[in-house]
Amino acid sequence: MKPWPLLFIALVALPGCGLRPVYGGGGQGAVAQTIGHVEVAAIEGKAGWLVRNALNDRLSVFGGAGPRYRLVVKLDDQIDGFGVRADAAVTRERRTLRARYQLIDEATGAQIIDDTAGSDAGIDVTSSEYATIAAEDTALERLSQTIADQIVARLALFARREQAAK
Repeated sequence: MKPWPLLFIALVALPGCGLRPVYGGGGQGAVAQTIGHVEVAAIEGKAGWLVRNALNDRLSVFGGAGPRYRLVVKLDDQIDGFGVRADAAVTRERRTLRARYQLIDEATGAQIIDDTAGSDAGIDVTSSEYATIAAEDTALERLSQTIADQIVARLALFARREQAAK
């Protein structure tokens, strides 16, 4: 059986299920307009620099004429060793990056969102200290991107709900 009839039925039924694209309207849509007005406050440390850059990369796509909201992010970056050999040397590490973020309305000072995001990555500890440090840095870069994606997705849902409430 050809898949075309099933695809046609799915496309016809899709609008009836109530699903709507979050970024409907493209750059002129309500979500893009709200997200485009978010300013990311400075975040401490190397992880903070990476997360802030990742957030700004994602938010700058939407553009905006001045900040209406301020995003404050606090990070907790930890590396825990496990997988111990007989000589008590660690063979595996887990790098965990957690972010607590708050979206604050610049006009009123009201806190609109107070949420967390987080991710972790496993790292093999090798006999080469340089290779292990490089793996830890690479894991931090990946985790920063993941955290930024989670935060922007949550901001998009907030903007979508704001639009639906109006």
